[in-house]
Amino acid sequence: MHESVLVANRGEIAGRIIRTVRALGLKAIAVYSEADAGLPFVAEADEAILIGPARAASSYLDIPRIMEAAQRTNARAVHPGYGFLAENAGFARRVLEAGLAWIGPPPDAIERMGDKINARNLMAKAGVPVAPGVTDPVPDADAAVAEAARIGYPIMVKAAGGGGGIGMAVARDEPALRQAYETARTTSARFFGGSGKRADILLERFVEGARHVEVQILGLADGTVLALGERDCSVQRRHQKVVEETPSPGITPELRARMMEAAVRAGEAVGYRGAGTVECLVDPAAQDFFFLEMNTRLQVEHPITELVTGIDLVEQQLRIAAGEPPSFGEVAARGHAIELRVYAEDPATFIPSPGEIKVWEEPVGDGIRIDAGYAEGTTVTPYYDPMLAKLCVHADDRPAALERARVAVAAFRIEGINTNLPFLAELLEHPEFADGSYDTGIVGRMRP
Repeated sequence: MHESVLVANRGEIAGRIIRTVRALGLKAIAVYSEADAGLPFVAEADEAILIGPARAASSYLDIPRIMEAAQRTNARAVHPGYGFLAENAGFARRVLEAGLAWIGPPPDAIERMGDKINARNLMAKAGVPVAPGVTDPVPDADAAVAEAARIGYPIMVKAAGGGGGIGMAVARDEPALRQAYETARTTSARFFGGSGKRADILLERFVEGARHVEVQILGLADGTVLALGERDCSVQRRHQKVVEETPSPGITPELRARMMEAAVRAGEAVGYRGAGTVECLVDPAAQDFFFLEMNTRLQVEHPITELVTGIDLVEQQLRIAAGEPPSFGEVAARGHAIELRVYAEDPATFIPSPGEIKVWEEPVGDGIRIDAGYAEGTTVTPYYDPMLAKLCVHADDRPAALERARVAVAAFRIEGINTNLPFLAELLEHPEFADGSYDTGIVGRMRP
């Protein structure tokens, strides 16, 4: 395997990757910005290189600086984590051209799946169900109205190259569609690159009462694509996930089997290698699903798949990139797992709350896993996503996992900043979440 791995990321995901790298007897190299110098992941690495000031554009998104750090430390592989440069095909190519191993899928797969319109068309050709929608970018608001007449309202408007819910909106009539189109166009151009393809607009039929369910895939070195189960990611605020669980309480075994099969076809269609996720919208009433997008990277919520399967996904990524077979045989899921994302934010408004952490006391016990990016005495800055940690629980069944999550959330003490722990405690008691009948609108109903 690779002698040394540079982790081109920060916070909890950097620390999580570093732990597996070191457990395998490899050298772990961290890069960090000036704002992150005091965070745990920097101390956990065997070597750490300062790559720039706080702004991500001058540090974690600066490809030349990261490549220079790889050269200085004699790194033999680069793991991008998630976010930042993880789905940047140009960065992947730079790594490979430098003679280093890229811990991720081939650059071509990243590129092909990075544009949502191209991905939709490719998946439809591969026999993966897609929602009614467009096959080409929508050039203007008049064209959007014409397409909506064909597709039918309500319509989801989104940027073809976007992510994180940026530019997404639901339109239920023509005036709302025209406004949503212009907003999406302006927003996507600002965030995703001027007038380029990443600013193109996609229209799809919006599924009322949908669940967001994703399938974890693993493309092996020999070309085989495996599906390692699904995760329900329907608890979202502003189109961003807050809580995930596996298995999903909203799908039948028959639907699960169809989704696993479709996810494998999706991975095979792009020659996928490494860990990736096929995201779907599920219509619970019809017990049907549609392809949403493919994330060509490790997901934030990967720990719950690890908890129910016993498979270290980062280890498998490293093995695949080295051309080695997986370290596991037949996959057998066991029990139920839930991940709760702990954010530095107001629990009522979800407004970020930077500042110094005065107290940090993690819950401990059987079936509890904390992947944390911060510790007592560290400072949450306004420069990055405000996620502090991922609180994950595992138990024999869903009721036991829910109870374990309630106890763990109550025991997690963070002082000095606002956190969403009170919201998470409220969610775990909410009737819709408790009985598993929730959909993607649950947070909006809790915080109208």
